[in-house]
Amino acid sequence: MSKKEIVRCAWCLKFDQYIQYHDEEWGVPAHDDLTHFEFLILEGAQAGLSWSTILKKREGYREAFANFDPQKVARFTEAKLEKLLLNPAIVRNRLKVFAAVNNAKRFIEVQKEFGSFDQYIWGFVKHKPIVNKWKSLKEIPATSPESDALSKDLIKRGFKFVGSTVMYAHMQACGLVNDHLVDCWRYKLVNK
Repeated sequence: MSKKEIVRCAWCLKFDQYIQYHDEEWGVPAHDDLTHFEFLILEGAQAGLSWSTILKKREGYREAFANFDPQKVARFTEAKLEKLLLNPAIVRNRLKVFAAVNNAKRFIEVQKEFGSFDQYIWGFVKHKPIVNKWKSLKEIPATSPESDALSKDLIKRGFKFVGSTVMYAHMQACGLVNDHLVDCWRYKLVNK
C-alpha cells in the first residue's frame, strides 16, 4: 500500500519522519515512565515552536539528555547544562534546558509518591484513554479540562513548561487522548 492510498491525519504529511511518528507512536497508549519523561522534555522544548522542529532534533535530545533517564538528568550539573546550551542538536533555550533538570527531580518525586509517573498521569483520564471522534483538524482542541487539571497539578508540584497546551500535546502523544481523525487508518488501531 502506498503512502497516498492510506488516509492519515493531515498534520503529519509534511515529511517521512512525521509520517512514521504518526503511524507508529502518536496516540498509542504509553505506560512506560521513560516514554513519559521523554515527552515531558520534548513537549516542553516544543513550547512556542513546531513539533516538526523537535521531531527533527529528537535524536539530539536523546543523546544530550541521557536517553531520557530522569535519574541521570536530575544529576546534571550547571556546568553540564551550560555545555548543552552550545549543542546545536537541541533547542538552546536556557529556561527549557534548565527546566529539564528541575522536571527530572519533580518526576522522581511523583514516582516515589505514586509508584510510577504512569500511575499518576493516567489518573487524570481515569486510567482509560479518552477517545474523541473528530472529523477535521480544526475540531481538535488545544487543551481540555483534563489537561487543565494535569497542568495545574504539575505546576503546583514545581514542574516547568507544563502549561495546559503542552500537557494536552503530551496526552495526545502518549495515548491518554486519541485525537486521530475518525477517517485516519490509525484511529481504530489505537483504540484496540
